[in-house]
Amino acid sequence: MSYDPTQLILLAQGQPQTQGSQMGMFVPMILMVVIFYFLLIRPQQKKAKEHTKMVNALKSGASVVTRGGVVGTVQSVKDTTVSIRSLESKFEVEKHAIERVINDKSDLKKTDNK
Repeated sequence: MSYDPTQLILLAQGQPQTQGSQMGMFVPMILMVVIFYFLLIRPQQKKAKEHTKMVNALKSGASVVTRGGVVGTVQSVKDTTVSIRSLESKFEVEKHAIERVINDKSDLKKTDNK
C-alpha cells in the first residue's frame, strides 16, 4: 500500500501523544504553583501568624495603632475586644483591628510608605 505525503502527515497527527509529553505539560504548572506558594501564600501566612501572636500578647498600658490610624493606650483586654484610650476618648475595638504595638515614640514617625 502506498501513501502519498499528505496522508502520512494526517496519520502522524492523528496518533495519540506519549506519556512523556503529557508529563512535560504538567511540570510548568506544578512549578508555577510552587513559586506562588513561596512568593505569595507562605509570606502571608507568616505575617498573619505574627499578627495573631502580637494581638494575643497585648496587655493594658501598651501603646498601639489601630488599622484606622488611631493611636492610643490599651486600658483593658477582653476575649475578642480591646478598650483603648486616646487623649480624652475611650473606645473599644476588636483585637484584629490593632495594627501594631508602639515600643517607643520614634515608631510613630516611621511610615510604611516607601
